[in-house]
Amino acid sequence: MGALQSGDRSSFPDPVYRETVLRPLFDGARHHHAGALGRIDRAHLVMLVETGILDRAQGAAIARALIAMAREIDPAALAYGGDVEDYFFHMERELKRRAGADIGGRLHTARSRNDIDHTFLKLGLLPRIDALLADARDLLAVLIEVATRDRDTLIVAYTHGQPAQPTTHGHYLAAMIEVLIRDMERIEAARAIVDLCPLGAAAITTSGFPVDRHRTAELLGFSGPLQNSYSCIAAVDYVTSTYDAVALMFLHLGRPIQDFLFWSSFEVGQLYLPNAFVQISSIMPQKRNPVPFEHLRHLAGQTVGRARAVVDLLHNTPFTDMTDSEAETQEMGYQAFEVGHRVLALLAATLSAGRIDPERVAVNLDRSCATITELADRLVREEGLPFRLAHEIAAEVARAVVASGGSLSDSGYPAFAEAFARHVGRPPVADREAFRGMVSPEAFVAVRERFGGPGPAALGAALAGYRGALRAFAGRAAAIGERQASAAATLERRMHEIAEGL
Repeated sequence: MGALQSGDRSSFPDPVYRETVLRPLFDGARHHHAGALGRIDRAHLVMLVETGILDRAQGAAIARALIAMAREIDPAALAYGGDVEDYFFHMERELKRRAGADIGGRLHTARSRNDIDHTFLKLGLLPRIDALLADARDLLAVLIEVATRDRDTLIVAYTHGQPAQPTTHGHYLAAMIEVLIRDMERIEAARAIVDLCPLGAAAITTSGFPVDRHRTAELLGFSGPLQNSYSCIAAVDYVTSTYDAVALMFLHLGRPIQDFLFWSSFEVGQLYLPNAFVQISSIMPQKRNPVPFEHLRHLAGQTVGRARAVVDLLHNTPFTDMTDSEAETQEMGYQAFEVGHRVLALLAATLSAGRIDPERVAVNLDRSCATITELADRLVREEGLPFRLAHEIAAEVARAVVASGGSLSDSGYPAFAEAFARHVGRPPVADREAFRGMVSPEAFVAVRERFGGPGPAALGAALAGYRGALRAFAGRAAAIGERQASAAATLERRMHEIAEGL
């Protein structure tokens, strides 16, 4: 397509402006926001009739035209002709054609495209938030299920990329669960801001007509109206709050995804994925590539980037109604939700299918001396040593085992007995068998029954709390769904009553 040429500068719109701005906006509105705009028209009409701003005859004519338009016009089939500014004016022109210019033009009483725009943008954002939260609840349920299944399954916990201490897979996943719960709560908090209706603010200052803003909010399924009318058209924190919360969720998910990729490497081998989740090299048939984690890392990063881009677009914009926060910015943000759904679904499936390899875990724990902290602790509790002395003895044992290439449980006792006698001046009470118990990873975990620890009772209590949080998320979502369904039914009923002159 060749470069567009500007036309007559005395008439609107210039062809370049039409093709670069108006047509994309029209197409975006008919694709993403047509249904919401129709609901806004209906709710506003019901309110105008119920408050007496329009009489019943006027309301009936408009209602019949709107009902017919919804039945007969497919927004997806519409083509932008350049003869109106945008989708809103196209539909208003159609309403005037059907109901008459005098009657059809009355629907716009006491409203502006300013409050209409932010209302349909919020109506477009709410179901996307709800769908993302539904997928997050599914992931949370899987995490709780796998953490419960693997509450006693040992893993190596790493710090600074090195083996650190034993814990359980369930305990590790519980940390993920807590972050996910907080992320979901952040998204719910953002949703509560989105769930306040701007309609009735008109251009800036509301209206001289006796509009009922609570009624339109109720009919559209919002929790209530956003109070300050300037805020309705200027304070787009509903956008920044939402996309900040989305970005944080997927940034946080990306961190354990990186761990899972590391765990599933050949050298570590702590996490095994079944064949359905691995790809074989085209030239190296021995390779089992854990590609879901690579895709998850990449897609989670995409989600963060897309969400952050929306927030960054609003940096240093004026505190007023402005195009920067509107349709094209919002539609770009919708891509973050689309990619985010893929991450949540794939992560849930992959974690459910994966299994910890206990043999590799046992070898890595033993050879890395990952239980040596508990040896020092036991020397304090059972041999009566000060912790710093116990720590020094334990460190010497670990160095000797690593230098010999042996394992702590099998070859650590001679180094322990020698270091203990040299530092303390007597042989240890613990014999070889007792020493093996001291450095056992099972004992390491079992004794850590402190609040938040991996011990069976502590982790069991935590998992019970997470199940309660999941039920609470589901309960709040159900209540929102019931409110929205009731609002939709009421709006549909009142529209037909008004159309029939009741």
